[in-house]
Amino acid sequence: MFDMDASKLIYIQIADWIETEIIDRTLKPDEKVHSQYQLAELFNINPATAGKGLTLLLEAKILYKRRGLGTFVAPDGREKLLAKRKEETLRKLITKLLDEARLLDVDDNQLLSMIEAERDRKKEGLL
Repeated sequence: MFDMDASKLIYIQIADWIETEIIDRTLKPDEKVHSQYQLAELFNINPATAGKGLTLLLEAKILYKRRGLGTFVAPDGREKLLAKRKEETLRKLITKLLDEARLLDVDDNQLLSMIEAERDRKKEGLL
């Protein structure tokens, strides 16, 4: 569920949690999300902090508001999040992996072989 991470601001953690709920399809397009007050109660935080997390997603057009009804997942919210995470998260991981491989004198062929072997183990349920 939600894991308080002291290295991240709480409102960013709230936004990340909602993003994950959208990506894993717990929250679907046009589905209503928790209000800032529900989030505040759920995570025992200030409603204003929860509101800031929602605002991040509203500004990114991942969520939208219906006046008098609440906040909802944008129809293309999941696709936007997948593109964002592929671009940001995977790029960071790949950069870190390439730096570590270079440090350990692992050439490109070795690295690709290791990646393929790990993918195969994962497919076989060994990881």
